[in-house]
Amino acid sequence: MPSSSAATRARPWSRHGALGDGRSWRAALYLLSSVPLGAVTLITLFLLATIGAALSLIVIGLPLLLVLVLTGIPLASLERRRLRLIDPEPLADPHRDPDRTGLVAWLRTRLRERATWRELAYAVLFGFLLWPLEALAVGSVLVVCGGLLATPVMLAVDGEEARVLKIWIVESWPGALVPALAGLLLVPVLAYPLRAVAAGRAALTRFLLASVEGELDHRIRELGRSRVRLVDAFEAERRRIERDLHDGAQQRLVALSMTLGLARIETPGPQLDGLLAKAHDEAATALVEIRELIRGIHPQVLTDRGLVAAVEDLADRSVIPVDVDVDLPERPLEAIETAVYFAVSEALANVAKHSGASRARVHGRLEKGRLVVEVEDDGRGGADTGSGTGLQGVADRVSVLDGRLLVSSPPGGPTVFRVQVPYSSARSRNQRGSRN
Repeated sequence: MPSSSAATRARPWSRHGALGDGRSWRAALYLLSSVPLGAVTLITLFLLATIGAALSLIVIGLPLLLVLVLTGIPLASLERRRLRLIDPEPLADPHRDPDRTGLVAWLRTRLRERATWRELAYAVLFGFLLWPLEALAVGSVLVVCGGLLATPVMLAVDGEEARVLKIWIVESWPGALVPALAGLLLVPVLAYPLRAVAAGRAALTRFLLASVEGELDHRIRELGRSRVRLVDAFEAERRRIERDLHDGAQQRLVALSMTLGLARIETPGPQLDGLLAKAHDEAATALVEIRELIRGIHPQVLTDRGLVAAVEDLADRSVIPVDVDVDLPERPLEAIETAVYFAVSEALANVAKHSGASRARVHGRLEKGRLVVEVEDDGRGGADTGSGTGLQGVADRVSVLDGRLLVSSPPGGPTVFRVQVPYSSARSRNQRGSRN
């Protein structure tokens, strides 16, 4: 079934007459406007190539050759706008924004893009071949129809005879009116092939200037950046909730527990004392639970002391012995620390719940620019990554950072959880930000 955009482009050609909807006039304008634009492009390319090649041994020649390479960019931008005369579907700009500001960054980005070289090739094709063909197509229609329509005018000016298209001569007004009528009838007839030429020219322009790969790459990169921004916003919200619980609800529970303790000391009645003792115990239990909740949302040790200390804290609180061997030269980015921490936390929780292991080990190193952390146990193995949502959540969190979660768990063990993420330190990021 045809797409809606294709149907939109096809309907105006079939529903109206040749001149009824203005499509023929826009097609003629599209082809006519190619003539001056193509001539300017040809002259520009010729001058830049000639002068740049002649002066290539001099410093001024290199900028001219660079301008020659970039000639296709403004031409392609103008062509995308000119294409709207006959094609309602816009042609997206395939160029991406430079990573930094400044002319050098812009030039570096443009010269590395395939779209720039495609547009240069289009400029060469347009300047040397396309616009003469379009001029020939439009000129043929104008010469034929115009020559026939102008026969009475030429007869009136000459007074005796008129040469019709330089083919035959008419000497009477009836003989002059017949070619004029034929020219009038040929206008809508020749409008159809003219529109076909314009449609073919527009399709060629879209094919040569549209960079599907570039658009997809740009959208993929933007999607990756948006996912990272969402994760950062999510982590910021987690930290806000952790601070609110730590500074608000936890402090109120501490105050309540202290108040109940003082009330137990000062209240003489045994029956009331039992109720206060029970309330005191409940407050203490709630305080422990909220502290665990705060630690699960975002542990303070991760913020204060980094990933290594946070993993050691996880090992200390584990119900089975855990050996920690994590060696990092400096702290990674906060997003990396958080993702790896929760991956290790989930892995150790699975070890404690399901593996039947007597001992586990956490090993972390930098390998070829990637942070690799492994959690290994001596349990029964046979772990199924699809049986729960915990590991899937870890995999999703790590994939946002362009990382991977690998699990090896053959029957009989051992089970190894391996997390790999690209490594970037917080200090290097701050240094890059200060330079920018």
